[in-house]
Amino acid sequence: MKVLTLIGGISKNSINKNLFAQIKPLAPKEMEFEAFDISTLPYFSLDVENNMPEVAAAFKDKISKADAVLIVTPEYNRSMPGVLKNAIDYASRPYGKSVWPRKPAGVLGAGAGGVGAFGSQKHAKDTLSYLGALVMWQPEIYFNYPANVNEKGELAEASKKYFAGYFEAFKSWIEKNK
Repeated sequence: MKVLTLIGGISKNSINKNLFAQIKPLAPKEMEFEAFDISTLPYFSLDVENNMPEVAAAFKDKISKADAVLIVTPEYNRSMPGVLKNAIDYASRPYGKSVWPRKPAGVLGAGAGGVGAFGSQKHAKDTLSYLGALVMWQPEIYFNYPANVNEKGELAEASKKYFAGYFEAFKSWIEKNK
């Protein structure tokens, strides 16, 4: 089961990159993850949609070949980071050639505050649903990163169980929607 992962936090010390590195081993062994660095995509515009940059065409191809897409994202100003929206837009264009319809998708994320990237996840789920992706809405994970890691930045055991349960549900979602 191939899962393409898009991490919305692109800074070198992104808590979402760190989170994904820690939760990936908690997934069922059938799930194989490949992360795509969305920071490599140039800004989308209608000027390029019919002659996509090579990196964007390769990105769309990876989504097409994946069994599912997992988005792990921070929240910027109660929404998703612009770089993540840019990636979603590339994969939806040109009109009629979107790779999102019927693609199983999961969205989770972490923030430094109590709402744990709620706004970002909601906007990403709404956008993906509009584009026809089969978004898993439950279970939800709104993860307050600083409150749930130790001084070494490692996840608490209770959090590991939570993410393992999420991945079990995501695996079932993918199988149900193949």
